[in-house]
Amino acid sequence: MKRTYINELSAKEGQTVLIQGWVHSLRGQSKIKFLQLRDITGVVQAVAFDSKLFDNISKLLCESVVSITGLVKKAVVKSDEITEKNSEIEVKELEIINLAEPLPITIFEKDESATQDLPKRLDYRFLDFHRRKTQAVFKIQNEIANAFREHFYSKGFLEMQPPCIISAASEGGTDLFSVQYFEKKAYLAQSPQLYKQMLACSVEKTFTITPVWRAEKHNTPRHINEIRQMDIECAFMNQMEVMQQQEEAVKDIIGRVLKNCSPELEILGVKNLKVPKGVYLPYERAIKEAGGKPGDDFTPEQERILCDKYKGDLVFTHSWPAALKPFYIMPKDGKKEAKVSEGFDSLYGGVEISSGGQRIHLPELLIARIKAKGLNPDNFKSYIDSFRYGAPYHSGWSIGLERLTQMICGLDNVKEATMFPRDRDRLTP
Repeated sequence: MKRTYINELSAKEGQTVLIQGWVHSLRGQSKIKFLQLRDITGVVQAVAFDSKLFDNISKLLCESVVSITGLVKKAVVKSDEITEKNSEIEVKELEIINLAEPLPITIFEKDESATQDLPKRLDYRFLDFHRRKTQAVFKIQNEIANAFREHFYSKGFLEMQPPCIISAASEGGTDLFSVQYFEKKAYLAQSPQLYKQMLACSVEKTFTITPVWRAEKHNTPRHINEIRQMDIECAFMNQMEVMQQQEEAVKDIIGRVLKNCSPELEILGVKNLKVPKGVYLPYERAIKEAGGKPGDDFTPEQERILCDKYKGDLVFTHSWPAALKPFYIMPKDGKKEAKVSEGFDSLYGGVEISSGGQRIHLPELLIARIKAKGLNPDNFKSYIDSFRYGAPYHSGWSIGLERLTQMICGLDNVKEATMFPRDRDRLTP
């Protein structure tokens, strides 16, 4: 018999069906046993009257995996835990596929212990994925990534697959993980930055969703050391034009989440999500509005202040000081001595979700900026040379997939929005 999913049961009243899934809860009396069965589409109540089934049912613990053959009937009891409220199953046969042992963590949201330590939940992440709230987060994340990809496909962008092992820092600095690459020393990529620029200078418009690694020794609710980035790069665009590309993309992404993920948003208790509008602020104005000092980066508290002022919107802070941006960001008007750059950040939900700007496409200016940042141009020879043979001006940005998921889902910690997080202390599971 072909398997039926729980969300298909209401159309099969009076029919005998096969359903498979996890035992969500159990209760019983001497002459009747109740169990709730869960699959990826919902939860349904199953009722057993046949005493021949009771021995098997008595062996079950929550999260045991079973196959049930039974008759679809109109539901009599409607519990809050049941998502398929109009139907229930009268059990005719029950096969135990795998008996669960006692659970090391609680996965039932109604139980107070479901709010247990995130580290313990992450230790048993494979079991934490059984929680409906956890599943809701990653269904939404899937929608975000799919919406991003479809948005830029529809605009004629070429998807790229950048290398994740590189010979030198993509963005400068020392926050890299080194690896032994045969007889050479190599690094895990901080960013697809240099490669997406090379490609954009040929195909004009490119995007990628790719992992990157940052060997930063922090351990905060906002940071992880392995990240999925959603990047674009566009030829013949300046920082203002590429910011508008981001505004359109984020509007599309959140619009699709609202349209396609309403059950998941309800499970997570997200009530005030709206399609944002873009707010564009020069750095000098933005840092003052946030209570900061010109010339300084924003603190986390100042980012929250700015987002609170423009609640629910996507806030761009543009034309940053050149000293605060990477070597590849174009100084204003292409002058190497310029104090202002063509770089920007964007803030959403109280945190920075993206940075970007116009890149330097002139080799000699790029060499000067690399030296100004204390780096060796010899380590970037192939990158610099790629602009010697007809490179247009171009701009781009990157959004952290996990951080955007965290903000949309209203999560306290970015690790909750990461399937298998990697931070300073965690390499398993």
